[in-house]
Amino acid sequence: MTGDSSSGAPAIKTLANRLGPTARAIAILMSLYHLYIAFAGPPEVVIFRGTHLAFALVLIFLSMPASRTRPSRGVLWLDAAFLILSVASIGYLFVNYDYVVTRFPYVDEPTVPDLVFGIALTAMILEGSRRVLGPALPITAVLFLVYALAGPYLPFGLAHGGVSIPELVDHLYLTTDGIFGIPLGVSATFVVLFVLFGAFVERVGTGHLFVTFAQALTGHTPGGPAKVACITSGLFGTISGSAVSNVMTTGTLTIPLMKKIGYRPAFAGAVEAVSSTGGQIMPPIMGAAAFVMAEFLGVAFQTVALYALVPAVLFYLAVFLAIHFEAKRTGLRGLSKSELPELGPVLRKRGHQFIPLAVVVAVLIMGYSPPMAALAGILAVVPIALLRTETRREVSVRMVGDALETGARNALAVAAACACAGIVIGVISLTGLGLAFTTLVLDAAQDLLLPALVLTMLAGIILGMGMPTTPAYIMQVALLVPALVKLGIPQPAAHMFVFYFAIMSAITPPVAMAVFAASSISRAGLWESSVAAVKLGATGYLVPFFFVFGPSLLLIGEPFRVVTTVVTAVLGVTCLASGLHGWFLTNANWWQRGMLLAASVILIKPGLMTDAVGLSLLAAVVVIQLIQRRQAIRAA
Repeated sequence: MTGDSSSGAPAIKTLANRLGPTARAIAILMSLYHLYIAFAGPPEVVIFRGTHLAFALVLIFLSMPASRTRPSRGVLWLDAAFLILSVASIGYLFVNYDYVVTRFPYVDEPTVPDLVFGIALTAMILEGSRRVLGPALPITAVLFLVYALAGPYLPFGLAHGGVSIPELVDHLYLTTDGIFGIPLGVSATFVVLFVLFGAFVERVGTGHLFVTFAQALTGHTPGGPAKVACITSGLFGTISGSAVSNVMTTGTLTIPLMKKIGYRPAFAGAVEAVSSTGGQIMPPIMGAAAFVMAEFLGVAFQTVALYALVPAVLFYLAVFLAIHFEAKRTGLRGLSKSELPELGPVLRKRGHQFIPLAVVVAVLIMGYSPPMAALAGILAVVPIALLRTETRREVSVRMVGDALETGARNALAVAAACACAGIVIGVISLTGLGLAFTTLVLDAAQDLLLPALVLTMLAGIILGMGMPTTPAYIMQVALLVPALVKLGIPQPAAHMFVFYFAIMSAITPPVAMAVFAASSISRAGLWESSVAAVKLGATGYLVPFFFVFGPSLLLIGEPFRVVTTVVTAVLGVTCLASGLHGWFLTNANWWQRGMLLAASVILIKPGLMTDAVGLSLLAAVVVIQLIQRRQAIRAA
């Protein structure tokens, strides 16, 4: 990266600037390594996860400057020192692998080299995470480290016996309960391959297919460009799994289109932010945290995707309907058909690019592992692109190299986040903080489920502010899920509950990262955009409560109960979108909106009695609005 010399701005110097193609070669090698492992199977746990982390830290210190705002502080010799120290700290484990796996943790005292390299690697992970993710997560990890070391001196029932530095290094560095734990394992095994799949899909122009497909499908309907944003961002999001990058990818096109037909800038940005955020809960691929959930629950990823299916459909249905009702209420039309592509030609020219996605889904359904599904999808991208002239021009040797490099670079944030989250998880397991936090939540809620859920929701949103979904979810699993399980909530529902609020923090003020990204494009006020986003994404805040009380929304239970729950939940989110945006069959006044909102809450919650009451309220509004509409037609 270089500064604009014409403006006099100093260049942001990195080692990659000096070393030329070296960083690109390392990134490509990282991708090829993970593709080979997906085909041949992984080596020993520490070797595999350590290699993954070494690649990530090397690329971070090669390519990410120490300071982006003050380029003069990018001291290249310090970057080189950090890079060497990262490789040496992980290499030490490889060279002494027999010693590491045969020693008795917490019994055999760590040696001086153990301590030196363990402390060094922890520091390098914190610094690498700061460079690629910002300060929030590393500061959180540092606070947990301080908590571990200062245990006897802490107030408010958080005190513990204290942990010495050797004990901390032993746990975090020399076992698989800390840095090299489940989160980093998920990053190395699953996430990097699906990120790589996303990079290949993008490079052959599948993004263009998503946009034109959505335009042809809904661009001409009321509020068409906003519906295009909803569909496109959902398609992108299920591949990328990152709300912010999704906003920056699709929002540059969809937000100006929404503003063009008359949507307020704040609403346009909110549509893009909420739609991009929902991609992390939308099967078949979802975000990185879904793979972590599968590991924590000890189930196949396909099972997690099944749990997520109905809530994700409800989320996007609510957003889509909210867009429609807002457009009807404000009189916004879609684009003219002359401005839009036709569905037939779009599918003829680029429809085959859906096939790699279908391959991933098919391989998962056949019972193969997610890494094998990702590998099959990656291998399908280029041959499928060669089938049509329209996409054949996208394929070249350079394109393949670019995709391999981009995939590796896009995986850096997740790798750093998972390693940093491993530090947090290690401290929680070593100090017993999870048990203490469970006690605090249960005491504060007086052992009542609803107050405990509300406290968990607030804690989850706060923990997730300014932080990627994966580490936010991991911390909530360690701190909050045990309390929910102790109150009798099934494990899948408890995990999905905190998973949702780790995601919803991206659109919840005051630190709503997806909204901030969208506002940079829409040029709307942050608070106004955040309020609009919360209103659009309201389903995401309500549905988790209802699948806790009725797991049938997660497709758990008897088929009849599941079907009735899904049908009434669909009606419920329709009422929610209608009540919030003031339109159903016609304009809704304040008391009709109140009835619709009441019906939405009652219908989404599973249960025959609640369904009957909710349907009665909905039927009353339908009858009233039909009469109003007939009267308006006669008056005209």
